Amino acid sequence: MCNIQNGGCGASVACHPHPGGDQLAVSGYLLSVSAGCPLTSGIRVDNSWPRCGGTVGAIFTCPLEVIKTRLQSSRLALRTVYYPQVHLGTISGAGVVRQTSVTPGLLQVLKSILEKEGPKSLFRGLGPNLVGVAPSRAVYFACYSKAKEQFNGVFVPNSNIVHVFSAGSAAFVTNSLMNPIWMVKTRMQLERKVRGSKQMNTLQCARYVYQTEGIRGFYRGLTASYAGISETIICFAIYESLKKYLKEAPLASSTNGTEKNSTNFFGLMAAAALSKGCASCVAYPHEVIRTRLREEGTKYKSFVQTARLVFREEGYLAFYRGLFAQLIRQIPNTAIVLSTYELIVYLLEDHAQ
Repeated sequence: MCNIQNGGCGASVACHPHPGGDQLAVSGYLLSVSAGCPLTSGIRVDNSWPRCGGTVGAIFTCPLEVIKTRLQSSRLALRTVYYPQVHLGTISGAGVVRQTSVTPGLLQVLKSILEKEGPKSLFRGLGPNLVGVAPSRAVYFACYSKAKEQFNGVFVPNSNIVHVFSAGSAAFVTNSLMNPIWMVKTRMQLERKVRGSKQMNTLQCARYVYQTEGIRGFYRGLTASYAGISETIICFAIYESLKKYLKEAPLASSTNGTEKNSTNFFGLMAAAALSKGCASCVAYPHEVIRTRLREEGTKYKSFVQTARLVFREEGYLAFYRGLFAQLIRQIPNTAIVLSTYELIVYLLEDHAQ
């Protein structure tokens, strides 16, 4: 969600977050270079690479997303652990055993899925995910462009606040329109079947949701998706602050040539990773709430009611189930995309000179 303009010719490079709302991958960013300027002459940007990248990224990260969704679910089978305790105040020093429940880790959930359901279950929900990427991106960028035109007339044109409000507005519209697809995807990921038994495909799952819950069933978790828009804003704000700090750092000004460029590139990569990690940790509870709202036959009815119920019954740590899997998916992708974006901006500026 960045935009930099060079000179007065109108050449710009912009990157935007994945509009799907449920995941963030390298394909979720689009680098676009405006034409009609000597700066970009001879440079061709093929819009097919984000589409191909989106497909590849969705396939490779699907197992992690399934594991994350299972960890977020209220139907997760907790491990029972017994802790021995000794009462020092007693004459005999008799010990007692305290029983407690512990959330299984990423590898334990992976092992359980492979043993009980088979490797195919690691790719549950991939169909609707692939179906939803292209239209969600189209809706997002159409709304983003329209919102940017409007906000440029209210705020300083192409300023950070314009991009924040434009991205937020576009995400709001995209989430509203695409929620049925993401709802079906989550429901498929939560479906547990014994190895060898037949699982519902995308159309069967959508038909089942409609028959049991009606049209409203497709919009479960929408309020949580709206809350998730804050993650993009937090990430962008932290990244811009870190980028400004790196430019003003003494190390950046003391080095020269290739060494300075290398330092800046890896510094921006670290800044992108840190900003995405912080944003994910801060905004992650909305993902747990969204998954709970999308469960079949759930006792969770609204965003606030779900948050209160989860906190009362499971404690605040329940809001961070699956966070590790989420960070593994998101941080490397974000770091690579944003640092590559900055490299392209640098190369375009160098080309202009």
